Parts: sequence; structure tokens; C-alpha cells
Amino acid sequence: MFSKILIANRGEIALRILRACRELGIKTVAVHSTADEDAMHVRLADEAVCIGPAASRDSYLNVAAILSAATITGAEAIHPGYGFLSENADFAETVEAHGLTFIGPTADHIRMMGDKITAKTTMEALGVPLVPGSDGELTSLDQARTVAEQVGYPVLIKATAGGGGRGMKVARDASEIEEAWSVARTEARTAFGNDAVYLEKYLDKPRHIELQILADNYGSVVHFGERDCSLQRRHQKLLEEAGSPVLTAEERDAIGRTATDALSKMGYRNAGTLEFLYQDGQFCFIEMNTRLQVEHPVTEMVCDVDLVREQIRIAAGEKLGYTQDDVTFSGHAIECRINAEDPDTFAPCPGTVAVYHPPGGLGVRVDSALYTGYRVPPYYDSMIAKVIVHAPTRAQAIARMHRALDEFVVEGIKTVIPLHRRILADPEFQKGDYTIHWLEQFTSRPH
Repeated sequence: MFSKILIANRGEIALRILRACRELGIKTVAVHSTADEDAMHVRLADEAVCIGPAASRDSYLNVAAILSAATITGAEAIHPGYGFLSENADFAETVEAHGLTFIGPTADHIRMMGDKITAKTTMEALGVPLVPGSDGELTSLDQARTVAEQVGYPVLIKATAGGGGRGMKVARDASEIEEAWSVARTEARTAFGNDAVYLEKYLDKPRHIELQILADNYGSVVHFGERDCSLQRRHQKLLEEAGSPVLTAEERDAIGRTATDALSKMGYRNAGTLEFLYQDGQFCFIEMNTRLQVEHPVTEMVCDVDLVREQIRIAAGEKLGYTQDDVTFSGHAIECRINAEDPDTFAPCPGTVAVYHPPGGLGVRVDSALYTGYRVPPYYDSMIAKVIVHAPTRAQAIARMHRALDEFVVEGIKTVIPLHRRILADPEFQKGDYTIHWLEQFTSRPH
């Protein structure tokens, strides 16, 4: 086992990793920008190193500074968390080349899954079902028109690199294909420096279902069930559930076997999440995240597993030590992402937290690095906390989340807590009757 780990991230995920390290008896090194010198993970880590100015490109994306911090502190491994460098294959490769352990998949698998076309062709060859679409990158507008006619409108043109909803454009009929082609490529070039795009059939009422897996270095692969991440605004998740309100145990087992078989054949290691669109009883693979997910706590709650601890154990060369039959599911969990945003306009609202009082009680967990007096900086992602609840049934989990959000006090800045209360109170949500398009429609309604 490692004696010291550097945490190459910030905010609640840095604190989450730090806590797992503490429980394993591992010392921690926090890296931080000048804007984060008073951050909670910096205060609690055994050592802290400033790696640059506030801008991410000069600090949390500064590979040389992070590696220097690891060297001078004697860290043996680096945990990237999520975001920033977590899915950067070159970073993973460089970490290993410097004699350190990257706590995550191999650089080859990160690179393979980081390109959506390569990921899809790889998964298709391994027997994982796909959304109908182009066989790889589109090379011309004429090809886009031809493929669109073959699969049928509406279609979605998507960037092969990146994510977060950028470089994606829907064409509902032939008259819109040229604009979709042009806009998607322009957005992709601007956001990712890569204008390669491909085409998929646009599903009109899908749910976004993802499957959490862990794999060790000895061929063992297990899954920890599904998360329903269909509540999204502009392709950004806001609320997640485990398990999905629409999946049966038989469907979970079937897609779980397909996924674990595929990753076993790949020789995958560490944590990963396969993402699917699910409609009319059919799963269609869309991408794989080769890292820890923001929403991992709902899986932890229903499976009673510490996914970060498992990541560290695997990276240290330990075996999983259990099989799929040992993984059990209990109750229902919901996570609400609390962003420092106006709940109506979604404008970012950085500033000083005047009062902070998190909820508690049975079955309530809050992952956050906030405290009273903390200044939420304007330079990074607006998520400031995650409220996670667990209960025997979905209805009880909804009631528990209502209660937890009513207790949650964050004053001095605006948050999306009022929006979450509205969602939880909506009859359609309570029935589990929603798709990936539902939240966009919900937030456009007057209230």
C-alpha cells in the first residue's frame, strides 16, 4: 500500500479522496492554486503545495507543477479525481514515466475511450450495443446527408472529442443537416481543438443510464449496478438516482454481464463507467468515462462500497477480493448537485458563504468543502456540494431528500436548492416518469 498520495484536484472531490486516504492510513499532499489557499482540502491535508495562479491552465492543469509537487513531497501516487487531468492519457503516461502510480486506468485505455468513435467501434466489437449511426468520423457534408437518410431523422451530429454537450447539434430533417454539420464542427474546434464529428440516430425519449464497474490487475471485473442520470440541463447532470426507476433486476443483470465481459476482454483496470441511452427496453452505448464520476456516492450508498478506497487498493496492486455474486443492492439513493447558481437563470453566483449549515440525520450524506466564511471562487465549476440520501424505497428517499434540503442552509450566495425542491415535488418526477429532455422542459415552465 502507498504511504503518501498527491491529490491532483480541488473542492469536494479532493476532500473525498483525502478522507479515503486517512482511513487507509495514507498521508496526503494537497495541491492548490493561489485562489484555493484557504480551501478545506488544503487545511486538512498532511502537506500542501501551491502550484500556480487561479486560472486552471496555470495550476490544476499544470502537469510540470503537479509532478514537481509530487517529487518534492515524496508522494508515490497521484489521484486525479474527476475533471481537470483525470482523463488525460498523456498525463497518466507522464505520471508513470516519472516512477509514480496513476490511480486510474492505463493511458492506453484512457486514450481509447477518450475518442468517442474509437470507443464505439471498440465496444461494438466486444458485443456492446450501440446507437445506430455512422461508421466512424464523418468526412463530408454529403456523407452526413447519406448516413442521416440511412438511419432516419432526427439525427445528432457529435464531436469525437470532449463532452459536456459541446459540439453536439440535432438535425430534425434534411433541411437542418447542413447547419448541424457546420455548428457541431465549429463548436468542437473551438472547445477541443478537434473538429472531427460523427452521426447518431437522435432518440426522442431516452433515459441516460450508466453502469459503475471496478476491475483489478488480475482479470477480475465486477459491476455495482446502474445510476439513472437522465435529469440534465444542457447535457449537465443535476440529480442522479441508484437504481433507475425504470430498470428491472433482470435488465440490470443483462447489461451488467455485457459490460463486464467487454471490459474483461479489454484488460481494463481500476474504476470506469459505461454510459448508455435506454429506450423501449434497449440499451445503446454512448461513451465510457475512465475515471471516478461526480455521482459515485449513490452507488456507494446502495452497494455499501467505498469506490475511492477500491481505486487506491487496485492501483496499489491488490486484488478485488470479491466476485459479482458478493455485490448486493439495498434500498434507493438520490443525489442532488448543489451549484452556486441562480435557480432560475443558472447564472454563476460566486461569493462569500455567510452561513453554512449542512443537513444530517439517518441516511443523509453531504459531500462538500464549504464552511462559513469560505469564498467560492469564480474560476472553477459552480458545484459546491452534493446531498445524497439513502432509504429503503424510492418514495422514502424522495421524502428524506425533501427534509434534507429544507435543513440545508447556505447564505451569502445563491444556489439551486429551490430548483431541487421543485423537482422533488413534481408528480412526474415522483412517478419516475422522465427522460433526458424532461428537465429542460420543466425549467422552462412558469412557477
